[in-house]
Amino acid sequence: MKTIHPLNDNPSDPGNPAADLIRQKLGNLYATEPNAREERQEADAKASHRSVHQRYMHELSQSGKSLAEIQTAWHNYYVALPDAEKHQVWQEFYAEHDRRKNAAAAPAPASPRPVIQEHKPPHVTQPKPTAADKRSVSDIKEQLLKRVAGRSKQKGGHLKSLVFGLSCGLIVVVILLFSFFNERFIAPFISPSRTVSDSQIIIDPGSTTAGPEPEIIIPKINAELPVIYTEPSIDEHAVQQALQDGVLHYATTPNPGELGNGAIFGHSSNNILNKGKYKFAFVLLHRLEVGDTFILQKDSKRYVYKVFTKKIVKPEDVDILDDSQGKPATFSLITCDPPGTSLNRLVVTGEQITPDPSSNVASSVTKQTKPAILPSDSPTLWQRLTNWLSS
Repeated sequence: MKTIHPLNDNPSDPGNPAADLIRQKLGNLYATEPNAREERQEADAKASHRSVHQRYMHELSQSGKSLAEIQTAWHNYYVALPDAEKHQVWQEFYAEHDRRKNAAAAPAPASPRPVIQEHKPPHVTQPKPTAADKRSVSDIKEQLLKRVAGRSKQKGGHLKSLVFGLSCGLIVVVILLFSFFNERFIAPFISPSRTVSDSQIIIDPGSTTAGPEPEIIIPKINAELPVIYTEPSIDEHAVQQALQDGVLHYATTPNPGELGNGAIFGHSSNNILNKGKYKFAFVLLHRLEVGDTFILQKDSKRYVYKVFTKKIVKPEDVDILDDSQGKPATFSLITCDPPGTSLNRLVVTGEQITPDPSSNVASSVTKQTKPAILPSDSPTLWQRLTNWLSS
C-alpha cells in the first residue's frame, strides 16, 4: 500500500506553493468519508482480522447508540485521521465492496480479492458491473480506454482515406486544367520557332541562288524554318514524326521548280510537353494576306511565291491538294485552325513569281491515292489520356 508523506512540515510556509496545492487537492479528495451504514456492515462482517478502523466501527455498532450518533462519531473519527489512513479506509471499503459482489455472483463462496492499490476518489462514479460480470473496476476501466482509443484510430483512418481520395482527384483536375490552358491559351501565343530572329528578314526577290539547306522563309511573320522533303510516306504517324524537325513537304505533291500545286504542312500549336521544337512553326500563318510573299529554298535555288488565296476548310476537304486552275506552279501552306485545335485547316496558297514558272519541269511525284483526311496536330494531352483509358 502506498504511503503519503508530508511535503512540508510547515503548512504556512509561503515558499512552497506546490506543496500547498497538493495538500489542498488531498483535502478535497478525502473530505467525505465512506457511508457509515456500509462501513458498519463491513466491520460486522469481519469476524476476525479487523483493521483498526473496522474495530472502531464494530465497537460503535455494539455500543447501543443510534444510527445518527454512530454516523456523527464515525465522521469525527474519520476527519481526525491523517491522509494516509483515510486512504487506507477507502481501500478497505472498496475491497469489501468487490468481495461482496463476487460472492453474490459466484455459486460458491469466493476468496477475498486482493486489495486494489489504485486510488479511487470518492466523488468519481465508477462503472457498475452487472451481477454476472466478474470483472474488477480496474479491468472495466482499461477495456473502456482501449475501446475509445480504437474508435479514435478508426476515425483517423477514415480521415486519411478521405484526404488521399481528394488529393488524387485534385491531381487529375490540375493535369486536365493544365492541358486545356496550355493548348488553348499558352500555345497560340508562342513564337513560331527558335530560329525566328527579332530583326526583319530581308530577301532579294530578284535573286534565284540560295544556300543548300531546304528552308521556307516568310518575311511578314519573320519565320525561317527547315523543310523536310525526305519523308516518302503520308501515314499520320510518319507525318507527325517528321514535323518534329521542321515543316513537312507532303509526299503526294510536286516539289519546288515543278509544275502543279505543292503542299507544306506545319503545326500552329501543340502541347508543350510533346517532342520537337517546331510545334509552333505556323502559329502566325493567319497574318498572311493576299499579295504577301513567301520563299522556298531547295537544291541551292530560291523560289518566290505570291499569295493569291487564303481560306479555312474542313480536315476532310482534301481537294485543296489539287492543282489550281489557271496557275501552272503554286504552293499551299497548311496548318490547323484555330491554333490549339484540329477542327479546321487554314490554307494559304501562293503562285510562283520567281523564277518564271514556264521553266518548271513536270512533277516527279508518283500519283498516289488521296488521303481521307488532311494531317493534323499531334494528339493533345487530353486525347492521349482518353486513348490510353480506352485501350
